[in-house]
Amino acid sequence: MTRRPRCRCISQYPDHWSFSPDEVSSDETVVMSLDEFETIRLIDKEGMTQEECSNRMGVARTTVTSIYDSARKKIADALIDGKRLQISGGAYQLKEMFNIGAIKKGTNIMRIAVTYENGNVFQHFGHTEQFKLYDVENGQIVCSQIVDTNGSGHGALAGFLKAAEVDALICGGIGMGAQMALAEAGIKLYGGVQGSADEAAEALAEENLNYDPEARCDHHDHEEGHECGHGNHGCGHGGCHN
Repeated sequence: MTRRPRCRCISQYPDHWSFSPDEVSSDETVVMSLDEFETIRLIDKEGMTQEECSNRMGVARTTVTSIYDSARKKIADALIDGKRLQISGGAYQLKEMFNIGAIKKGTNIMRIAVTYENGNVFQHFGHTEQFKLYDVENGQIVCSQIVDTNGSGHGALAGFLKAAEVDALICGGIGMGAQMALAEAGIKLYGGVQGSADEAAEALAEENLNYDPEARCDHHDHEEGHECGHGNHGCGHGGCHN
């Protein structure tokens, strides 16, 4: 019987989940796990030693060495042979490094988060400074609370929502990287929503929310004056993924 690998702690989800060469010479995809990605981030990006990395991830140094070597080989495979590199899965646990400030979610409760600004659904997920959280029981909102995000970035915000025990997110525009982070976190997405945050949450609780499953938002849209999330354009962390 194959021994199940020990869970490795990661600090955040990536902001970018796939990379492809301009001239693709292979139809193959190299899949890098999130724990492999974390060793690259900590050692090559942040300049940690392997010992420091092992302490951060909560595993032995020999384990980090093995994970790191595997990650480097995958990067070399993608770069040299022109393969698509995708980040997904792995034996990891999201290490809570967020000041959530949210009350714990009770049992049999669905928690909805809404990107929030001045009572309305904020239209750019990656820059939201507040979420309003709604706890739903038997189709009714039983309480709500507003929490500060204390930062930005798609991967960090997805991790924040997971740590806040969120089950579903209502937002305006949202990029593909953020969508992949939310999917990895197990959070259902309802994008392209405008107007009152309270009304949107109530509609979702009653299962009649009007949303746009094709909602997208990219940084260049803002530079051109695009309004994210447009139709066409208080109350209560995560296990090991394999």
